[in-house]
Amino acid sequence: MAEGPDFAAGADPLGAFLPGPRARVAPLGIGPLNGLQVGVKDIFDLEGLVTGGGNPDWARTHGPAERHAEAVLRLLRAGAEVVGKTITDELAYSLNGRNHHFGTPANPEAPGRVCGGSSCGSASAVAGGLCDAALGSDTGGSIRVPASYCGLFGLRPTHDRIPLEGVMPLATSFDTVGWFARDAETLERIGAVLLGDDARDFGFRRLLLAEDAFALATSPAAAALRALLPRLEARLGPAEALRPGDPEGLPAWAERFRILQGREIRRTHGDWLEATQPHFGEEVAERFAWTATLTEAQETEAAPARRALTARLQTALGDDALLVLPSAPEAAPRLDADLPAQREHRARVLALTCLAGLAGLPQVSLPLARVDGCPLGLSLIAPAGADRALLAFARRLCEGPAGS
Repeated sequence: MAEGPDFAAGADPLGAFLPGPRARVAPLGIGPLNGLQVGVKDIFDLEGLVTGGGNPDWARTHGPAERHAEAVLRLLRAGAEVVGKTITDELAYSLNGRNHHFGTPANPEAPGRVCGGSSCGSASAVAGGLCDAALGSDTGGSIRVPASYCGLFGLRPTHDRIPLEGVMPLATSFDTVGWFARDAETLERIGAVLLGDDARDFGFRRLLLAEDAFALATSPAAAALRALLPRLEARLGPAEALRPGDPEGLPAWAERFRILQGREIRRTHGDWLEATQPHFGEEVAERFAWTATLTEAQETEAAPARRALTARLQTALGDDALLVLPSAPEAAPRLDADLPAQREHRARVLALTCLAGLAGLPQVSLPLARVDGCPLGLSLIAPAGADRALLAFARRLCEGPAGS
């Protein structure tokens, strides 16, 4: 397990955990995660505590949880200890990592820049050594993007692979349980507990290069990530170019993702939004208001396109290929970025993250590059259900000599 900084027990110099007394839960068993300290994003239930979802009005209108979320239970029974609830963007509906009420967790790997969201506190805590690993969620990129920005390993699993019981929903056909670690071995150990076994054996023998995704990255970012391709080709053979967003382009797929996600969010939270009139930060408030403008006709048009993209990606991957793409288009944005810049950056991020989200595929982000002195993740998308095989491949890749 990678070592982190030696902070005093309970210290939070990064603002990663919720303010106030730290929520701690002792292990419920002895197992493969003995000694592992885990942070938990504040959309996961912990028995006896209110799940706040990053918003005081949500916390005010909901009671304490009756039991731990299923993912938390699995970790506790395997010997892990929960050492605190981490800050999330409000209702997990952002990729920036700024909470209007609780602050912006610091990015220890890129000072002066955001962690990314919505699993911002979890990423900050792990990157800063406040815990060994942390649970988050990934609906539109909330594991993959913070992992990239904070120099972490992170997995968004196959949709429905890990039960969502006890996790605050956002958009249920996209929501997944994910996690961060500082090393590939810990990421894989947690995967063995949360995922169970793959339904069948997967042997990766082909590499697909998402050319249109690389084209969305800045020139320095694309160059830094392309320099890693020989390391992958040494294991999988020459990369085969693919443009999964054609013919419309990845931004068009990101817009379909936003429409489908927005409609689901409105169905999930619309009644509560109308009844409570919650106070959100400007960016999140703007987005929730936008979901009310979406129409059934827009959803009806986007849904079959999603099915077609899923089938096309499944065919391309088969059961033996990995698709390589940037986890994010550039390094983490600066903290002083204005709202228009945040919107523009989010649009470019979603054009990269929407593929795995729309198709329900597992994607791992690997902290193998740096640009502008900051971390940048390289992502691999695997066939549906190949989560454990993907984690094992990632570990072997990262065990090899740098640049091999």
